[in-house]
Amino acid sequence: MSARELDAAQITDPALRAAYRTCRTLNARHGRTYFLATRLLPVERRPAVHSLYGFARHADDIVDDLGTSATTGERAAALDRLDRRLAAGLRTGTSDEPVVHALADTVRRYAIDHRHFHDFMASMRSDLTVTDYPDLAALSRYTHGSAAVIGLQMLPVLGTVVPREEAAPYAAGLGVAFQLTNFLRDVGEDLDRGRIYLPADLLAAHGVDRALLCWSRATGHRDARITRALREAAAVTREIDHRAAPGIALLDPVARPCIRTAHILYGSILDAVAADGYAAVHRRAVVPRRRRAAVAADGLARLAAARRRHHRAPAPKAEA
Repeated sequence: MSARELDAAQITDPALRAAYRTCRTLNARHGRTYFLATRLLPVERRPAVHSLYGFARHADDIVDDLGTSATTGERAAALDRLDRRLAAGLRTGTSDEPVVHALADTVRRYAIDHRHFHDFMASMRSDLTVTDYPDLAALSRYTHGSAAVIGLQMLPVLGTVVPREEAAPYAAGLGVAFQLTNFLRDVGEDLDRGRIYLPADLLAAHGVDRALLCWSRATGHRDARITRALREAAAVTREIDHRAAPGIALLDPVARPCIRTAHILYGSILDAVAADGYAAVHRRAVVPRRRRAAVAADGLARLAAARRRHHRAPAPKAEA
């Protein structure tokens, strides 16, 4: 994280600056799509976004890092330690865990509701034992904590032109749409972790079950039933995204280019999955670099126009 970003956010304590840099590194390493979009935020708001995503990535690493031999019990114990540090950090405003230290500072600055973080940790904990979901309603209960609350955490940082509660359902919806997009892209990798994030009833409607998915993953053979199921899952995701997209217009004008860019890039992931023939069981679809660059350039142009119109509006003040 550049000194310019930290200076603009008035983050001066050396330990706190180091904590925010840790969060930025996590966000850049794991979240290329959203990290790129974050570059379009006003400079003083970027550290807060990195802290939110850095904390989420850190928790996700505990659950999902395939590069370690940690048992489920060891992962659960690590999550419990993080949860205790989170509770203490939110209470005191500081922590010796860098990602919690930066997060606690962001939560204090923007008066973010603590419940969002407790809901997030509950979903992370469920990933240790829950391996599939019978229907979209069950999956939605999981994505509330794993994705919707991320959108709700972001709202105070982004700012809105309407009362925050009016924008909240759209922010939550976008968070869910983004995560469902990742689920569709990462079907094969999630299978390697023993998990299926596509509703079982949707799969069953096309004659697909865990055994068929695992067979396809292991052998590399395609199956038309899987293709049809993934195509329907993409349609469901696009519908959720379509309902949430109007919320972008409710954000602070200088924050809209960031979220609009993320929205377009996640839509491009769905397009890439489709262009790859819904082969996500076998490989991760990739948005071409040229497409990513074009979307980023458009975002920069929109940001420049917003700044000219609104004269670099200050960061939103925290609500009492």
